[in-house]
Amino acid sequence: MSFIIEMIAEGEHQQQDFKMRIEDTRKIARTLVAFANTDGGRLLIGVKDNGAVCGVVPEEEFYMIQAAAEMHCKPTISFKTQVWKSNYLSVLEVQIEKSLRAPHFAANEDGTWDAYQRQEDRNIKANGVLLKVWQYQSTEQTPDFEYTHPIRKLFQALRNGEHLGFRSVSRILRLSREKTENILAQLVVWDIVKMDFTDTGCFYAMKDGNKMQAIEDSPIDAPRRMI
Repeated sequence: MSFIIEMIAEGEHQQQDFKMRIEDTRKIARTLVAFANTDGGRLLIGVKDNGAVCGVVPEEEFYMIQAAAEMHCKPTISFKTQVWKSNYLSVLEVQIEKSLRAPHFAANEDGTWDAYQRQEDRNIKANGVLLKVWQYQSTEQTPDFEYTHPIRKLFQALRNGEHLGFRSVSRILRLSREKTENILAQLVVWDIVKMDFTDTGCFYAMKDGNKMQAIEDSPIDAPRRMI
């Protein structure tokens, strides 16, 4: 009992979410996917948003989670469960490990699939850059790109401390959406650029100036491969 109270006292955060009960398996699939795609996490079912324990029937909630993980997550997500008691009320803990098979996708009602990541206590739909980051990380390789004058202009803007939205980066590079996503994903994988997700969108900023300098020290139009 004391352990579940300690977990609840942490509140909702990047690796913990509360649910009174599972009513929509598609919606809860987004949380499972977000945990698996990010740092893993636990879902406490039978707990209100304010941390008050309302209790559930664990067997019923287990089958809802199982349906979400197997029917509405692609690839299927594995999980473990534990039942806790607080003042005779049952709380079902669902544990999701960080996946080695990211990205996982959650089903939408229209038959499409979207990937999500966990940011603090929110599930955020992954954009094209993050999808490519996961792709490169899973294959442990990225394609070559040339250090061109537009990329140098991008580096200069980042060195000035600018936080650039995707459209701004695309205008600087003068490239198509797909090619811009490829370059940004490469720079993120190489730890040169970081992605900052805010309420108004995703922004890109410099993360490691030393690695950026290593690229800048080479001739313009030379191919680059960091991993």
